[in-house]
Parts: sequence; structure tokens; C-alpha cells
Amino acid sequence: MYAIIATGGKQYKVSEGDIITIEKLGVEAGENVTFDQVLAISDNGLKVGNPTVDGASVVASVVKEGRAKKVTVYKYKPKTGYHKKNGHRQSFTQVKIEKINA
Repeated sequence: MYAIIATGGKQYKVSEGDIITIEKLGVEAGENVTFDQVLAISDNGLKVGNPTVDGASVVASVVKEGRAKKVTVYKYKPKTGYHKKNGHRQSFTQVKIEKINA
């Protein structure tokens, strides 16, 4: 059994026991989170929502919050002396899928 959920502007295919990394939710580690935007559920055949499946939800527990490795952004234009160097670290929340309610 799996479900497709939407969170943080992205879509994830999840099943029970999966650990996924999503956009930061601002929830403490150990707490439970419920995802109500379930786009599709596969139990005995695929059930697709319009846009979401009515009455379906996915319960997950927060494993940890953190920040990803630094990504270097370097801008350069030739012959003008223009160089600009920036860095970015994206915040994330890691969750473990506990239960899929269909």
C-alpha cells in the first residue's frame, strides 16, 4: 500500500515505514504530523483524488530537523570584473511514515 502526498510544493510517494526528507515544518522531533493532501492511494487498485482523496490522510512522526550541505552559488561575467559568490543551506524536516488512512 502506498500513497502520494503533497507538502512543501512537492509530491512524494510514501508507504508505511518510509523515512523521507521534506521542506521544514517547524515541528519538534518526536511529534506527529498529519498530511491531509493525499493525491492518490493504492490499496487494491489505484484511487486518484480530484484533486485530493476524500477522507484520506497520512500520519508521520518527526525524526529530526536540520540543514542540508552548503551549495555554492557563483556568478561571473567575463571582461567586466564581476564576480559574486554566495552560499545556501536548505532547511529540512525528516519524517517517518507511521500510518496511511484510506
